[in-house]
Amino acid sequence: MLSDTLFGGTPFGNPGTLALSCFAVFVLGISKGGFSGLGAVATPMLALIMPPMQAAAILLPILILQDAVSVWAYRKSWNGWIIAWIMPGALAGIAIGYFFSAGMPIAAVKGALGAITAGFALFRLWLERGGRLVAQSTSPGWVGSIAGVAIGFTSHIAHAGGPPFQIWVVPRKLPHLQFVGTTAITFALVNWAKVPGYIALGEFSPRNLKASALLAPLAIVSTLAGVWLVRRIKNPATFYTLIYWLMVLLGGKLMWDGFIA
Repeated sequence: MLSDTLFGGTPFGNPGTLALSCFAVFVLGISKGGFSGLGAVATPMLALIMPPMQAAAILLPILILQDAVSVWAYRKSWNGWIIAWIMPGALAGIAIGYFFSAGMPIAAVKGALGAITAGFALFRLWLERGGRLVAQSTSPGWVGSIAGVAIGFTSHIAHAGGPPFQIWVVPRKLPHLQFVGTTAITFALVNWAKVPGYIALGEFSPRNLKASALLAPLAIVSTLAGVWLVRRIKNPATFYTLIYWLMVLLGGKLMWDGFIA
């Protein structure tokens, strides 16, 4: 059968796994297409049906592919001072994330993923209800390095480094394009920095890389779909709220699974 030839040697052993994987990548794509922040739901969604680091490893090449487009688009609009302060901390956070995921049982990693996911969603819901970021607009660079540790750790485990980045960078009130460009370049560097750790964990297996390759076209199409949707949805706030509450539920489910394992 064609399906056996196409999906053989991948984690997509049944239609349900394939459908959920495609939906996770679709959400990741529309996030890159304009619904910023929604991509954080992709890893916990896949972690419902496979080990969390395998889920993250399948998505990482897709993120790197999408990063290439974002970096090219905003290559002239970024703040090097912010990136220079964040990256040392981010590298340390990635190293911590690697040793955590290498040394802890899958249940603990799943619980950590659940906590990060729920925390991310609650943070975004808090912002949508008028919450304010607490970092001062003139906070020194070393504060950014501390934020970078959190960015690196949460990104390694869950591809969800957005909140600590925003807590430090948003209060600085960068021009819009410079903020978007700084975000794109920071996370492109962070994603590439995660690659050695995923290789060391054995997660870039031929099986996982084939899964990434099969999902990559959907990621590109869904990114374009995100651009189309963001121009047509009249009330995106409701859409965001539904997704964030879904993330709270997903995070709770993963924490529960990690607790009872």
